[in-house]
This record gives sequence, C-alpha cells and structure tokens, in this order.
Amino acid sequence: MSTVTVEISGPAAEKLRHLVEAEQRSEAEIVRDALEAYAPSKRRLPKGAGLYHSGRSDTCQNAEQILRDAVKEGKWP
Repeated sequence: MSTVTVEISGPAAEKLRHLVEAEQRSEAEIVRDALEAYAPSKRRLPKGAGLYHSGRSDTCQNAEQILRDAVKEGKWP
C-alpha cells in the first residue's frame, strides 16, 4: 500500500470530518472507499483516442458533414 498526502479545505474538509465522526472510521478509510466508488464510474477512452490529429478545429461541430464527405471521397468504408 502506498501513502498519499492530500490537502482538503472548505466544504470537502467539513464533509470528511463529519463522515469520520458519524461513521467512526479513519479519514484514510473514507477516502479509499470514496476513490473506489468514483474510479469505476469514469469510462476509459478507446486505445486510439488522442493519438491522431486531423488538422481541423471544427470536428465536433461538423462531425456528420465530415463523415459524409469522407464517404463520398471513398476515405470511409
């Protein structure tokens, strides 16, 4: 097991203190459980995500038109 130091202030620190008292558990236990609950909810990106650059800055706004053009030009199956 590794040791990690985390600085928490404001509302998050107050919530942590409240949980420590209410559940009679250590801060470390609560943070570990929170991380375990949070981590699986994040969807992993596909392996190729971010590896290629199209040179275009409008891909998101014009995705459908870009794909239509690629099909017409024989660049997309």
